[in-house]
Amino acid sequence: MKIITKLVVGLGVTLLFSVNASAQKNYSDDAKKAFESGEYFNSIELYKKAYTKAKKKDEKALIIFQTAECYRRIGDSKQAEAWYTKAIKANYSDPKAQLYLAQAKKAQEKYNEALIEYKNYTKVNPSDPKGEQGAKSCELAQKWKDNPTRYKVENMVLINSKDPDFAACYADKKYNKLYFTSMRPGGIGSATDATIGENYSDIFETSMDKNMKWSTPTAIAAPINSKDNEGNPSVTKKGDMIFFTKCVDESKKVTLNQLWCAQKKGNVWGDPEKLSFCVDSFKYAAPSISADGTTLFFCSNMTGTLGGNDIFMSKYDKKDKKWGNPINLGPNINTPGEEVWPFIHDDGTLYFSSDGQLGMGGLDIFKAEKKGEDKWANVTNMKYPINSAADDFAIIFEGKKERGYLSSNREGTKGADDIWSFVLPPLIYTLDGIVTDCKFKEPIPGVTIKLVGSDGSSVETKTDKAGHYSFAENGQDRYINTNTSYTISTDVGKDVKTAEGKDGFFNSSEKAKETTVGEEVGKAFTHNFCLVPIERFVRFPDVLYDLGSFELRPQSKDSLDFLYQTLVDNPTFVIELSSHTDYRDTDDKNKILSENRAKSCVDYLISKGIPAERMVAKGYGESLPLVLDTAKTLPSGKVIPKGTTLTEKWIDKNVPIAKNKDDYEFVMQMNRRTVFSVLSKDYVNPNAPKEEPKKKTEDDE
Repeated sequence: MKIITKLVVGLGVTLLFSVNASAQKNYSDDAKKAFESGEYFNSIELYKKAYTKAKKKDEKALIIFQTAECYRRIGDSKQAEAWYTKAIKANYSDPKAQLYLAQAKKAQEKYNEALIEYKNYTKVNPSDPKGEQGAKSCELAQKWKDNPTRYKVENMVLINSKDPDFAACYADKKYNKLYFTSMRPGGIGSATDATIGENYSDIFETSMDKNMKWSTPTAIAAPINSKDNEGNPSVTKKGDMIFFTKCVDESKKVTLNQLWCAQKKGNVWGDPEKLSFCVDSFKYAAPSISADGTTLFFCSNMTGTLGGNDIFMSKYDKKDKKWGNPINLGPNINTPGEEVWPFIHDDGTLYFSSDGQLGMGGLDIFKAEKKGEDKWANVTNMKYPINSAADDFAIIFEGKKERGYLSSNREGTKGADDIWSFVLPPLIYTLDGIVTDCKFKEPIPGVTIKLVGSDGSSVETKTDKAGHYSFAENGQDRYINTNTSYTISTDVGKDVKTAEGKDGFFNSSEKAKETTVGEEVGKAFTHNFCLVPIERFVRFPDVLYDLGSFELRPQSKDSLDFLYQTLVDNPTFVIELSSHTDYRDTDDKNKILSENRAKSCVDYLISKGIPAERMVAKGYGESLPLVLDTAKTLPSGKVIPKGTTLTEKWIDKNVPIAKNKDDYEFVMQMNRRTVFSVLSKDYVNPNAPKEEPKKKTEDDE
């Protein structure tokens, strides 16, 4: 909050009034003059001395309140809380003491206590919405703290000092050098700012080496830095122009913050110049230049502001070679509070800090979506941990990446304010599973697993010796993306064999589905597949016929639809469709009947779009009775063991029609069957569209 105060009052204000406390007798008047001149740091001791001389209760209460005000304005929330509490106990009449007490507690993350104080303020001043807004912000702050976003925020220990360090910017589009504001020793300006009792600020720089380590910061040489206060830098993408806040220290003259710029000449900065629209009667601070270098955003208290400071922008006129008159961004962005430290993202999103919106502490960082030409709306809080109970401000992003730096005086800060890094870790989604043999439960290596996304992505992998496959993060590749729906399928290929070295497997007709749409946390998806081995004859749901007929029943068409899907899933397979009869009627008639039944199945599949060349119809009559691959229970309850061959001799002996007609018809129906076998796995559709040969490019050459 100390640095925020400097911005609101004027970074490095050269004050009209300077006081030697020991030489003054009227401490109360001296303290008031120092306070009105912005010398809050000096005012504290003067007010404390004035308190010892005060006689009247209301005078003492006022002095206590003013002392609290000084602490509030230099960002010392703990002392501010103590002195506002004393002011209320001393019956100070202004209800603002109650409001500021609530704010001081909130800034220390005492949300429950602050909530009570905000409600107390609403009772004594119900017409001011700040009480209800503050109470709601406490509730939201606790909710955001309990449910943080995925951002990770860390203190930049190697850059920060025990003095204020804040407002970083990238030196160019390489993003390996930072400029930032600091009040540490080693700067050119050596005076002490009476506003907060810190050194004058200068712009420092630090560079990242090949080991990703930041160098020891050093002050930028003159003429950028001077004996005055300089800070809040912003540099163009080309690194050829710098904008910054400067306050000229002229003896016995109040000089407010102004915006200055300088161009790079070779490897050094040229003489800075004040921007033409800046006038001495207003404050201008915290510039942020757009990616194309034509729009400058900043904050100011110019006439027409909605609050203490508003966000403005200025357009560069290339023809006249000067910056245009400032334009207020209006009530979609600005509030009756403070809007400061704008940052314009490469994608057009506007980031800024404000205490006029619902937030977690003093200043919170917000973002607003770009809505057309020079318009922004839908302001949203960045929440925890980007924001905290303290002041959070001066956010910057590394191009379009979700990482960068911000400034804060939150818990863990080394100085009054520190620079903190932030990054949004990617959402990591993984998918894995095992492919096994449905019959023998053995893993199947070499199966291709295809992953097709609704975003147009398509990747594949193969199962290992253990039948395992995985789509996981591989370096910079993330196979599973956010907000995408996926289909997972198998592709066996003709080279995959069973454990016995036989013909292989059918592709699974199962198409697994998964989606990351709406998922806000990483997730591990699992899908296992089992594949049916290819055997000499493969049974599928019964194709039923009336006795002596080869016309397909409606139920038979449903069964053939299963076979149709199998052929679609295995587009290179050529099959034989084999039909069989029971032993009633002559061998010749049964042979003809079974052939017609096989042909009726082929004709149906052709009508569904399966090429005729992929199917061979064959009738075996009664010559190949069924061998049971599982035990069967007859209508009477009798069980036929697995491996039984349903020959005419076996049926007449074990289930004769004379003893149980239902059992007999059940067994005869099992023999009346249609099965298929795979003849080959290398069919190529001659009508399939051919791939155009890839044209050579210059890169190929």
